[in-house]
Amino acid sequence: MDRIEAMKVFIAALDQGSLAAAGRLLKRSPAAVSRAIASLENQVGVELLHRTTRTIRLSEAGERYAAACRRILTEIDEADLLALGEKSAPRGVLTLTAPPVSGEDILRPVLDRFLDAFPMVSARLLLLDRQVNLVDEGVDIALRVGDLPDSSLIATRVGSDVRRVVVASPEYLASHPQIFEPVDLSAHKIIAFTNFGLDSWTFPPAPGSSVPRAVRFNPRLTVNSVRAAVTSAAKGKGLTRLYSYHVADAVRARRLQVVLADAEFPPLPVHLLTPTGRASVPKVRAFLDLATPQLKAIFARLAVQSRELR
Repeated sequence: MDRIEAMKVFIAALDQGSLAAAGRLLKRSPAAVSRAIASLENQVGVELLHRTTRTIRLSEAGERYAAACRRILTEIDEADLLALGEKSAPRGVLTLTAPPVSGEDILRPVLDRFLDAFPMVSARLLLLDRQVNLVDEGVDIALRVGDLPDSSLIATRVGSDVRRVVVASPEYLASHPQIFEPVDLSAHKIIAFTNFGLDSWTFPPAPGSSVPRAVRFNPRLTVNSVRAAVTSAAKGKGLTRLYSYHVADAVRARRLQVVLADAEFPPLPVHLLTPTGRASVPKVRAFLDLATPQLKAIFARLAVQSRELR
């Protein structure tokens, strides 16, 4: 087996979670899969996977090698598709990433419609709160909320009015000290969402100042899930800070109430990002063409709802 084929087996084992599952996908025996990975390890001279009878786990060297393999295999696929040019219909595996809530509630329904329209394409949707290196991790498209650093990625704006809001239940606010300024938060219970600050929140400068206001706290509860933060806040356990579309339904239902609306940062944009070399690959181009107008309409509606939260 040549090295490229062995790389494909290696990545399939990672994606499927076991050698047996990779064998089923590739129509190879588990022994053949194991031999292919052993051959790859022989060639590179390090152990790539820690294996047990039921699980596999990347070694430290394997993590770096897996990222390189994904990049190499993606570039080979892209070269084949680009050589075919306009004659090539969208096909292959489209890999996307997004934050969990926006990926699950906003991007996934659009992806479902795309897969219905292009039956020769399959998809991997990675719902991750961390920033993904698209090139190193073999990702075709990312949905990102926030201002973008300068990079070689191609950005397509699909939204422009996502606010960072502080909310609590009406019952909590009625039984605790009033909140007029960010500093007042220091007297309150805080539900910290990991992506918005574990021990402090920053607000724009006060009128007449150029220094952002930082409020430090010891959180009463720390969660890494938007839905957990919303639920706990709605149950009166404290204040939390999230994006406006995370809390829109709960605010409209009067389970949550926005505070400090006059002390918010400017709204954030939303983009679809793709590496420069992949923008003309048929599956990527087809998704961008189909998804961009749909996502613009969705985020425009959410922006209207966001303004109604004030």
